[in-house]
Amino acid sequence: MQMSASEQARWAGHQQTPVIFNHHAPIEINSSTIQHVNLNEVKSTTQAVLNEERVLILTPLRNAAQHLDKYFELVSQLSYPHNLIDLAFLVGDSEDDTLGMLSMELERIQSRSDKVPFHSVMIVEKDFKNDPDAKLVSQNVQDRHGFAAQGPRRRIMGKARNFLLSAALKPEHSWVYWRDVDIQDSPSKIIEDFVAHDRDILVPSKSEVKLLERIA
Repeated sequence: MQMSASEQARWAGHQQTPVIFNHHAPIEINSSTIQHVNLNEVKSTTQAVLNEERVLILTPLRNAAQHLDKYFELVSQLSYPHNLIDLAFLVGDSEDDTLGMLSMELERIQSRSDKVPFHSVMIVEKDFKNDPDAKLVSQNVQDRHGFAAQGPRRRIMGKARNFLLSAALKPEHSWVYWRDVDIQDSPSKIIEDFVAHDRDILVPSKSEVKLLERIA
């Protein structure tokens, strides 16, 4: 600390000059076929509304025309900000006018001037009539809910859910809310209530009508 400039130069003369090489220079990717998705930016927290976390509501539909009016009445009443909600439906093996009724209801609620429309809506069509499991499930209501039909029936349901989830889930979604079409009543704050539990997966103990999954 007490050396002069000349003494400092002589003292350091035997040392090598430090050389810094940048081994982490940025890599520039110009190909339009390569997409980068950073899921680290997606969060699922108990403050979902405050953090503007996106929710994906998924509903499989089969011969559901009679339930759609009530379904959209309840969904329209959800207090979670509609601009943060995406809706997706899978329509399959329907013999009634499910697709037509669904399209008209969606057009109606997305065009309403008194409510904020949902962020986006997706309709997926997928039939399972030629699936081997479908041939094991009787179209008779009583037989369809019998014990023997539960294995193939639930495999078909699982396949339908997988098709819907894979088609609709986007990197920006923080939560997935599975909602059955034939629900007759539910609180408007159900999404906020689910989120407040701070669980990765939440499902009622006596029913499968509602399911919320944490994504991030």
